[in-house]
Amino acid sequence: MLHFFLFLSGDNMSSVMGWVGSIAYLLAYLFLSLNRLKSGRPLYHLLNMLGALGLIIHAINLKDYPNLVVNLAWGIIAITAVVFILRKKPE
Repeated sequence: MLHFFLFLSGDNMSSVMGWVGSIAYLLAYLFLSLNRLKSGRPLYHLLNMLGALGLIIHAINLKDYPNLVVNLAWGIIAITAVVFILRKKPE
């Protein structure tokens, strides 16, 4: 599997990253909706960061700038949330 991944062309690699990002977003939302994850937990936001990264890479390849901007913002929000969660003092 790793051999396949390393030798993908740019377009194919971009598509794989886009799919990984899409799946990460969907898993985050599914687990949140089913109460398997809480929005105050880092894992939820890490899945969103992975989703944003994958879709950013794909958007750059496609020159899809609206998608790029939305996913950059989504990723920044997820990073900010993780920083706040990790800095939060235990009550």
